[in-house]
Amino acid sequence: MTATDCLPDLGRIEKTSETVSVTLTRHLDHSVARLWTFLTDPSLLPQWLAPGEIDPRAGGRARLDFADSGTVIDSVVSEYDPGAVLEYSWSGPGEPLRPVRWSLEVEGPAACRLTLKLTCPADEDAGRSAAGWEAHLEMLAAALEGVPIHFPFERFKAARDAYRARLA
Repeated sequence: MTATDCLPDLGRIEKTSETVSVTLTRHLDHSVARLWTFLTDPSLLPQWLAPGEIDPRAGGRARLDFADSGTVIDSVVSEYDPGAVLEYSWSGPGEPLRPVRWSLEVEGPAACRLTLKLTCPADEDAGRSAAGWEAHLEMLAAALEGVPIHFPFERFKAARDAYRARLA
């Protein structure tokens, strides 16, 4: 069994000479309204991502503090359409832009599709970035169910290896 066999929902990769983009899609048995709250409510962000806040408007501040790793994301909301689209850069001041774009679509009364597209410079480790988001999406799914989990390192490592193999 390969790492990819354990990860049937790996994202779609698009490469250019400048960037690598990975699009992750999840079908969730939760309403768009509930999911949107988890993406934007500062009291819920620590359950699946990191403590911080996202100012709900284009041009607003997006700040997340990953204290355990020393990483602080401090960027600007580039697109905001309540219940539909949230985009900000996964960067700190002075770093290259690494946009993350969350898109939500209704699939039923209590179901939705979440699409997350992340983009990073071509010279960065896109496999590691994509794997990190895979892990955080697993944490998000657990938090939505009311059973938050710690960062799933095993999933992260398996996804990182699988993405790196696909990007090679």
